Amino acid sequence: MLRPLGLGDLLTGLPAIRAVRAAVPGHRLVLATTTALEPLASLIDAVDEVLPARELEPLDWSGPPPELAVDLHGKGPASHVVVADLQPGRLLTFGSPGYPGPTWYPDEHEVRRWCRLVAEGLGVDADPDALDLAVPSVPAPAPAGVALVHPGAAFPGRRWPADRFAAVARHLATHGLDVRITGGPAEVPLARAVADGAGLEEGAVLAGRTTTLELAAVVAGARVVVSGDTGLAHLATAYRRPSVVLFGPVSPALWGPPARAGRGGGLQHVVLWHGDGTGDPWGTELDPALGEVTVEEVTAALDDLLARA
Repeated sequence: MLRPLGLGDLLTGLPAIRAVRAAVPGHRLVLATTTALEPLASLIDAVDEVLPARELEPLDWSGPPPELAVDLHGKGPASHVVVADLQPGRLLTFGSPGYPGPTWYPDEHEVRRWCRLVAEGLGVDADPDALDLAVPSVPAPAPAGVALVHPGAAFPGRRWPADRFAAVARHLATHGLDVRITGGPAEVPLARAVADGAGLEEGAVLAGRTTTLELAAVVAGARVVVSGDTGLAHLATAYRRPSVVLFGPVSPALWGPPARAGRGGGLQHVVLWHGDGTGDPWGTELDPALGEVTVEEVTAALDDLLARA
């Protein structure tokens, strides 16, 4: 199974991966994904082996031709050929020139798209809510019950302003929550700016100080998570932690969290969005729709989630 993409891509592919397992229960399942995601991929109960891979590059596979190869990466020949080169007994891909398969619909939710590929191609049920991930057996670098604020995103177009994240973090701290700011090594300055703006101590910044598994452990124990449309939001979904997710250029109908009910009733994940889906997810400037999301909207959503949790 080929999916060497980002964190959110890996996690939205979990239901499809589990459906493949259901289709071939006696087989050894190998997931080809990036080296960076290998620790998280090892937590997927349906996966027997993780094969390090790079996007759209040949796989370093020394085993025999697989009985089945599934392209969970893309819609066209550029990714299809990566798995086809393994000379599998059976190849499952979306339809494209030279490759028969189900039709790709651009307006389909990412989770349901891959579930449909497997369901139609292998004749099994694929549950789009099978998004859960095992909790890693590593000590979390923060106590259970913290409120996580994740200001980063891969591109500026999906990055809500730091001063607004700081105002949200300050609101949470004022209401008695232990707030931690997360992020990758490249996001340390951003995380520190948010912490400083919120009046938090230096120890509140977890950005750049956690491994992938440690970050997952923190999310698994969080009381609430607030972030943009990025990989951490999908971790909150995988661990069923209440979250507020801010969308801008991309519609939540394509990448948003599932409509799950929380323990106190109401939705477990709240999506804030004022767009029309025509923005640029790789934009170098703040997406106008994301810019319309206000601090007051976010804090009100958080207060409601916390009251019901």
